[in-house]
Amino acid sequence: MASTTNFAKRQRARLRTSTERLRASALPIVQCGLAAGISWWVAFDLLGHPRPFFAPIAAVISLGISLGARLRRSVELVVGVTVGIGIGDLIVTAIGTGPWQIAVVVALAMASAVLLDGGPIIAMQAASSAVLVATLLPPGDAAGYERMVDALVGGLVGIAVVAVVPTHPVRRARQQAADVLAVIVDVLRMTADGLTEQNPAPIRAALDRARATQGQIDRLRSAIEGGQEITRISPMYWSTRERHDKLSATADPLDNAVRNIRVLVRRSLTVVRDDEILDPRLVDEIEKLSHAVDVLRQMMLANPGEQPDQAEAARVLRSVATGARPELVEHAGLSAHVVFGQLRSALVDFMQVAGLQRISALALLPPTVAKPGVPSED
Repeated sequence: MASTTNFAKRQRARLRTSTERLRASALPIVQCGLAAGISWWVAFDLLGHPRPFFAPIAAVISLGISLGARLRRSVELVVGVTVGIGIGDLIVTAIGTGPWQIAVVVALAMASAVLLDGGPIIAMQAASSAVLVATLLPPGDAAGYERMVDALVGGLVGIAVVAVVPTHPVRRARQQAADVLAVIVDVLRMTADGLTEQNPAPIRAALDRARATQGQIDRLRSAIEGGQEITRISPMYWSTRERHDKLSATADPLDNAVRNIRVLVRRSLTVVRDDEILDPRLVDEIEKLSHAVDVLRQMMLANPGEQPDQAEAARVLRSVATGARPELVEHAGLSAHVVFGQLRSALVDFMQVAGLQRISALALLPPTVAKPGVPSED
């Protein structure tokens, strides 16, 4: 009975995850569908190309599900198709088609793309376009020119769809940042609990969760990059550029904070395993930091004019910083000093997320002297 119940819970969890994934990708999917249909209509009905399948292909690939680097993908795709078709037309016209001709065409197309210092999209599109020319499509005449135009049409239509039916340039990145901060809140609380109880189990679980955040950080950076493109090409969101710039400035300090938290948690695990007792005030500082980071998470989700804002988040973090005094690790061991140092470093990072300059954040920490031991980055 218990196994049946657990199976049902796992299935419900998977369904929720799948549903959330679909919800998050709904607008990009709609954008791809619109771009594919419109690009075919432009190439077939307006330009009169008989088989303009490169147009919808280019539109879909240039957009994709990912919101980041769409402009770059569009340019790379058009360049890749142009290189592939150009090489394919020239070589196939001269040497014909067949297994070894296909190998030669693909190799030359990819080599040409690499010489252009292109990304993977250029090389792969050059190769696939060359294969199509060498196998299914007749080379020469107007066909090659039309396929290049079709690729350009698809890329331009994709960009136009993003401009006319854009995702919000800030909302997705804010949610991604808030999700990262929510994990850090849990990680800090679990670590504080493990230190209080001298129990390594919650700290190990916290370390696993902290180490799993890199994918979220990567998605945050992708969302920020995609948002920047939208603020450039969509008139609807030109007014959000300043707000997006502020959000973009939080990516590096948030990434640094996560890395510092990983080291803090790993050394906390060492503290427990070595039966080293931390000053309860230092453990309390970790707990307080978790509450402050939760305020920072709420700040990320707050709309302009709502609370908590950056000023409130910075105030809460400053109150934690005032307690990070060197006497918390007087006569303590190496691991305690590492935990203390990473706590202070993370505080500086989080205060930068709240809008403070690094030099101002450092000035808010109580003065201390250097302690032995420099932790390695996790």
